[in-house]
Parts: sequence; C-alpha cells; structure tokens
Amino acid sequence: MGKKISIDSATMMNKGLELIEACYLFGIHQKNIDVVIHPESIVHSCVEYMDGSMLAQMGTPDMRTPISFTLAYPERIKTNVQRLNLSEIKKLTFFEPDLNKYPCLQLAYNSLEIGKSAPTILNAANEVAVQRFLEKKIKFLSIASVVEKTLNNSSISSINSIKDVIEVDKDSRDLTNSIIKSGSY
Repeated sequence: MGKKISIDSATMMNKGLELIEACYLFGIHQKNIDVVIHPESIVHSCVEYMDGSMLAQMGTPDMRTPISFTLAYPERIKTNVQRLNLSEIKKLTFFEPDLNKYPCLQLAYNSLEIGKSAPTILNAANEVAVQRFLEKKIKFLSIASVVEKTLNNSSISSINSIKDVIEVDKDSRDLTNSIIKSGSY
C-alpha cells in the first residue's frame, strides 16, 4: 500500500470514503450499509439478501484481484494471486468500529448525512491533512480535527456539475491549508 492509503486505513477514512462511494454509486442509504472491522482481511464485502442470507466476496488481501476484475469487467481473468485456502482459515471475526476511536469514520457518516458538497469537502480536507501529516506539519491525531474544522467552517452547497466539484474541492483545500497554517485545530 502507498503512504496515503496506509494513513487512511489507520484513521478508517478509507472505510468512510468507501461508504460514501457505495451510497452514491449504488443509490443505497448509509443506514443500509454496515461498516465492520475484519482483522483477518479475508472477507472484502458482503451483500445481505431479503431472505437474510449473505453472499460474501472472499480472497487473500491482494489488490491485484479487484484491479484485474476492474480491467477485465465484465469478464474474469486468470491471475497469479495466492489462492485462499478455506481449510486454513481458523476463524473470521467482525466487530463494529468504535467511532470515538475512529473520528474520521464518524466524519464520513456526518458528511453523508449533510449531503450536498459535504463529502467533497471531507475528501479534499482529508487529502490535505494526510499530506501535511506526511510532511510532518501536523500530528497523526490532528488529521481528524483538521478535517472536522474544515467541514464546520465550510459553506455547504449543491453540487450540480463537475465544475461545482472542482470549485468546492479547491476552496476546501485552501481552507484546510489556512486552518493548518493558523494552528487552530
């Protein structure tokens, strides 16, 4: 994994961004999506059907599998990815994330609830905050507070075009940089 996704994994912002993606791409309300922590990293997603049964996508934790699927969609192609051996799996554990421990995930939930430009603001603020952390300009534990302050100090607006997204993104990045520069987070 690269540095950015490693930080987003540690803050759980990656799960927050995936939640936002799923809601927008599939038109599903966030209340119908459960985010869980799965330490074994074998189950990558589950879909629950109306009858209560579930279909899980399982595999070794290797991004080459989803990348190959994306490149070949709707087909599947052979890869050299290590195969999952079900008989070697001793247990599969899942638990709800502690939103106090992972405030970035809570901020993602909040941005979805607010809607409009809030998810764009969240993403832009997070990208800037993570970059400033990697540059040693802010502490790891400051990432969430910087993102939160940016969200709280932004004007929420409707998104009607790509131009709107680009403008909100730029304004959010500028505001996040100002917040970091001021040290008031």
